[in-house]
Amino acid sequence: MSTMPYTPKVTGTGIKASAQRFGGYLAAMVMPNIGAFIAWGLITALFIPTGWLPNETFVKLVGPMITLLLPILIGYTGGRLVHGQRGAVVGAVATVGVAIGSDVPMFLGAMIVGPLTAFILKMFDKLIEGKVKPGFEMLIDNFSAGIIGGGMALLGLWRIGPVIAWFTDLAGSSVNWLVSHSLLPFASVLVEPAKVLFLNNAINHGVLGPLGVTRATESGKSILFMIESNPGPGLGLLVAYLLFGPKSLRPTTPAAIVVHFLGGIHEIYFPYVLMKPRLILAMIAGGGAGVLTFLVTGAGLVATPSPGSIFAYMAVTPRGSHVGVLLGIAVSAGVTLFVAALLLGFGRLERDEVVTAPDADAIPSQPTSGQAADTVWARRNANSGG
Repeated sequence: MSTMPYTPKVTGTGIKASAQRFGGYLAAMVMPNIGAFIAWGLITALFIPTGWLPNETFVKLVGPMITLLLPILIGYTGGRLVHGQRGAVVGAVATVGVAIGSDVPMFLGAMIVGPLTAFILKMFDKLIEGKVKPGFEMLIDNFSAGIIGGGMALLGLWRIGPVIAWFTDLAGSSVNWLVSHSLLPFASVLVEPAKVLFLNNAINHGVLGPLGVTRATESGKSILFMIESNPGPGLGLLVAYLLFGPKSLRPTTPAAIVVHFLGGIHEIYFPYVLMKPRLILAMIAGGGAGVLTFLVTGAGLVATPSPGSIFAYMAVTPRGSHVGVLLGIAVSAGVTLFVAALLLGFGRLERDEVVTAPDADAIPSQPTSGQAADTVWARRNANSGG
């Protein structure tokens, strides 16, 4: 099985190298599942009530895919990186508990609980290695995975999920504080990092949307509808990847641009930020520049653009605000593109050597007790001619 390169090879030690390795690990969890993100994005853009082809039957796929399928895939992949197929299975099981323990998509929880559960199982396997009597290997292997995976699923439902939900509420309250103190351009410092952790809907519909409705009722439009939903920064980031990112990832960006900018599904670009965490600076700079432009031009929308595509933006832009809205989107895209290109070294930072996502099928590992027993049995049969 071939592997896909994600990040340039990291050398050295220190905070910078650690951050790069961490970003590479996040990328290895998310990027193999980018096809699932695109599938969800296309279904959402097409079939939600405000989509291109509204359909009451097909739209039923949207919720389960974002709240269950995608987090489970991430937890599965994260577990597989830690402990092969056994780690993948328990990572997926544990992620279910986190996913149904909160009302928001648990991508952050999946990135934590999937690898953590696989690591616990890995430690258990090392602890009992060579100590299981012949004939009990499969029983121990299966029950240990079931007990550890099930236990972590219960813990995720009981404690981990609520903790992530509390973190989501805290992010929303912080954004609310900035808005209430007229510090809108600085809201991007909190909004953009929260977005790439898949807290965008909680912030937009839980905080900015209700406040925007109140202000729009009074003045006929509100800038609050554009702080989180601005498609400019995401567009700038994806164009930067297309022009200056790793060559292996450039072919994936055109489809992502269409889904994001035209379809309005911003989640499609989040993995591109997670794989290189320093690019969050580009998102903050672009988001802040866009909000400042909206303020200077007096732009605003009459309602929340849903989904956050350029077409939805134009549909809820009041008469006389189109120039300001388009200018803010263009400025935010341009600033994000420039800063992201700078952080990517305008393509010069790319190296021939790359770090690839570990392929559990290709990684030599110590056989489990069950595998060892199977090997001994096969050798005995071969020697006896059976």
